[in-house]
Amino acid sequence: MATAPVDVRVDGIFRRVDAYEYAWCLRLNRGCQQRRLVREVFAAVSKLGDGVFWYALIFLLPAVYGSSAAWPSVRMALVGIVGVLLYKYLKSRLVRERPYISLAGIVPGTPALDRYSFPSGHTLHAVSFTVLAVSSFPELAWLLVPFATLVAASRVVLGLHYPTDVAAGAILGALLAVLGIVAFPVD
Repeated sequence: MATAPVDVRVDGIFRRVDAYEYAWCLRLNRGCQQRRLVREVFAAVSKLGDGVFWYALIFLLPAVYGSSAAWPSVRMALVGIVGVLLYKYLKSRLVRERPYISLAGIVPGTPALDRYSFPSGHTLHAVSFTVLAVSSFPELAWLLVPFATLVAASRVVLGLHYPTDVAAGAILGALLAVLGIVAFPVD
């Protein structure tokens, strides 16, 4: 996909923010570089956050909860599609390079799915799916909230995202979930 030229002001903002976040990125990524187990755990969490965990959840909810989970699962799928379209659009317009490309000393702990980092699509989906699932099935919070948190953390630890990428993904994911709840009420 061709990218539109990024606004010089946006590029300048990202450069200043990148410099500010450099120490955090380096500190968190060092654990991934120095400890194989840390890298393997976060890489596995990140891989599950690619979609495997969430797709399984969408399909398992009706199997576990019966027909009452059909509409919540459909709502999650619809919000997931909107999330993909939104983060791909933003990445193609904002073209923020990933930390391991822009910053010295950052080593990717796993291959990136695409070139640009802002916002984090993994985090966007982790937060939106968690909010949607927990709004219908609060008893799943004990599993989904920690998992979504680990997915978000994995993106910085693995050198694939800046903390602001993850924060933006979390905000967008929460907003999409709320919009999904309002637009597609379960009851």
